[in-house]
Amino acid sequence: MSLQTRLDEDLKAAMKAGDEARKLALRSIKTAIIRAQKQEDNRPLSDEEILAVLRKEAKQRRESITAFEQGGRPDLAERERAELAVIESYLPAQLDAEAIRQQAQAVIAEVGATGPRDMGKVMGRLMPLLAGKADGRLVNQIVRELLGGSS
Repeated sequence: MSLQTRLDEDLKAAMKAGDEARKLALRSIKTAIIRAQKQEDNRPLSDEEILAVLRKEAKQRRESITAFEQGGRPDLAERERAELAVIESYLPAQLDAEAIRQQAQAVIAEVGATGPRDMGKVMGRLMPLLAGKADGRLVNQIVRELLGGSS
């Protein structure tokens, strides 16, 4: 079953079940997908393109959660967390910090990185390997720690 079909079926199920939070999150996802389709001359998106849209939506939710928490709006942050949970249920499992650390150490050894100045070389090689599998901020943080540039 394609991801688009799965999203449609899950939206129908959420509507029938009266699951308001899930319904709103799925409608938001579908809106983002439609927007992306319009940018692609209204052609249907592949599952990989839909996953890219979902990753972008998840990133937006994470940023919104941070902003709402800093702004003293825990109610809105909680709503964003609920939507993020729905979005993440459609994304492939993310690597944990230890798996990222192992990949980063391998790339550091491969490029011969010795300090914080080599951050660009390491990230340039590492991010394509971890695309869609790990949060970029976490990867950046781990690489900084490994290169001795903790900040």
